[in-house]
Amino acid sequence: QVQLVESGGGLVQPGGSLRLSCAASGIIFSTYDMGWYRQAPGKQRELVALITSGGMTNYADSAKGRFTISRDNAKNTVYLQMNSLKPEDTAVYHCNADWKWLAISKSYWGQGTQVTVSS
Repeated sequence: QVQLVESGGGLVQPGGSLRLSCAASGIIFSTYDMGWYRQAPGKQRELVALITSGGMTNYADSAKGRFTISRDNAKNTVYLQMNSLKPEDTAVYHCNADWKWLAISKSYWGQGTQVTVSS
């Protein structure tokens, strides 16, 4: 049974920082690309940051220079360090695990953690 459990969300003032964690179980974590997505009320879910199984990273333009994604394969955990937070970063942040090989793909989602940036 695959589980992705996010933690670390909360209420923070503009300019503040949060570190999100996503602990995975039931998958061979090191073989999965891991991503953080977010969904604000009334908006579509969007990619925030991605880290491949090989450690390459990719960021949405809105996250570049402020957010850092990292992974610890020994702990089956992916992190999102968020600095200089803005009110527009307010959203539910979801962790995603994605695996592809030829025509076979597997994708799993966590339940999400709320991030609210407000004074």
